[in-house]
Amino acid sequence: MKRIVALVCVLALVLGTVLVSLYLLTEDDQQAETIAAPQRPPASGADSAGATDAPEPDLAPYYTQQVEWSGCGQGFECGWLKVPMDYDEPGGKELDIALLKVLAGDQERRVGSLVVNPGGPGAPGTEYAAQASLAFREPLRRYFDIVGFDPRGTGRSNPVDCLSDSELDAYLASDPDPDEPAEEQEFLDWADRLGQGCAKRSGDLANHVSTVEAARDMDVLRAALGESELDYFGASYGTKLGATYAELFPERVGRMVLDGAVDVSATSRELSLGQAGGFELAIRSYVADCVQSGDCFLGDTVEEGLARIKKLLADIDRKPLPTSGDRELTVGNAFYGIVAPLYNRSYWPLLSSALRQALEGRGDALMELSDLYSSRGPDGYTDNSSEAIYAINCLDDPSSVPADQIPQEYAAFDKVSPTFGRVFAWGLIGCEGFVGEPAEPLEIDGSGAAPILVIGTTRDPATPMEWAETLADQLESGVLVRRDGDGHTGYNAGNSCVDEVVEDYLLDDVVPQGEVSC
Repeated sequence: MKRIVALVCVLALVLGTVLVSLYLLTEDDQQAETIAAPQRPPASGADSAGATDAPEPDLAPYYTQQVEWSGCGQGFECGWLKVPMDYDEPGGKELDIALLKVLAGDQERRVGSLVVNPGGPGAPGTEYAAQASLAFREPLRRYFDIVGFDPRGTGRSNPVDCLSDSELDAYLASDPDPDEPAEEQEFLDWADRLGQGCAKRSGDLANHVSTVEAARDMDVLRAALGESELDYFGASYGTKLGATYAELFPERVGRMVLDGAVDVSATSRELSLGQAGGFELAIRSYVADCVQSGDCFLGDTVEEGLARIKKLLADIDRKPLPTSGDRELTVGNAFYGIVAPLYNRSYWPLLSSALRQALEGRGDALMELSDLYSSRGPDGYTDNSSEAIYAINCLDDPSSVPADQIPQEYAAFDKVSPTFGRVFAWGLIGCEGFVGEPAEPLEIDGSGAAPILVIGTTRDPATPMEWAETLADQLESGVLVRRDGDGHTGYNAGNSCVDEVVEDYLLDDVVPQGEVSC
């Protein structure tokens, strides 16, 4: 996702850093529930028929490996999985994939392993699993081992590196919507530095972090877990990863939930337009809620409120706001600080507090939200998600639009998003500076896979409802679950209808008979 497409656009953004921290902190449905034991037979373990059969003889050592699990605090178990860096040369360099497992509460009636991925691309799946008590409701935690992994090139799994921390600070602070020649040149310079930096600082690894390769790693993980089929819960970009797995290994698909689905057939431009419209809908919903509550600090109408936010961004572009730290709040930081809380309705009050403070001339709160979005802590970045998202997406789709053609896109993007449209238009620069070797494109229909649950939310800012509709239609066995609501993703978001459908499906193999509306 390339620039803004690298950080807020195309393929579903940062469910990882923001949503592992924000989205997961819902207040609904966190209490233990009394439910019957699942009807599905308990997991059969490492001797499951054909579980470790390798698709190619040269891969047999990887498929027959045993993960050495050990305690790593808070009751978690951690381990490592070895995979070939290049599946075309399995005897060459190897990568180490970090794993974290949360054991099922009821081991006697354990169903099996539920492999999970929070999206990004670039978000560490081990962190997602570590927060299973927040991310997944009690019925799933009782009967499934929740297994998270950091996909290759992310987290602790041989992370790709493209910029130093100080460079990354400057990159994220720069104007995502350049409106004068100097800003435009800076924008293009960063595109080149990012692309060249990945190759320089990461070497050949930067050519081997594609979604297809990560999906192949998941099949090695399935075998190492002793599962003949993969049970999987993927959110946001994790839906693309899951759909890719279903295309590559349809006969190995067990029960698969794709929540906050990505349209895997859409072009970069179509995805950018979709997200521009999604974030416009989200910011309008936020302002409308403020106005309807009475005495809204942004104005008396939605249009007044949006105009004030746009003016605030323009003012910050001209003159960054001071913070209590050693960084000023720039327009780039302010933009990320505004979009981060739009992922979850329960975080709208945080956005209000941050905007109020910014309108008073202080940037601390928006900077904190921006830092949370990009995984920046007090002492630097806590993961490489802001770099991994670029490398992964550019391997998957290296397309870009020349800078001199971006103004021609303004009309289309302004139409779907008067507030943020031009940020997303400039995101079309995409992989302008990328120097890696792109992966072969993959057409996905998952032919031959077991039923796959695809969830979309009507006012999801990052993965619009239309994407879920399209993916469910693309997948031969896709079943659409529609959630009417705000925020990113649908499971464990306060909608009991969605939760029951997901849990009945994963635990008891109850497949909805046609589309479900919740």
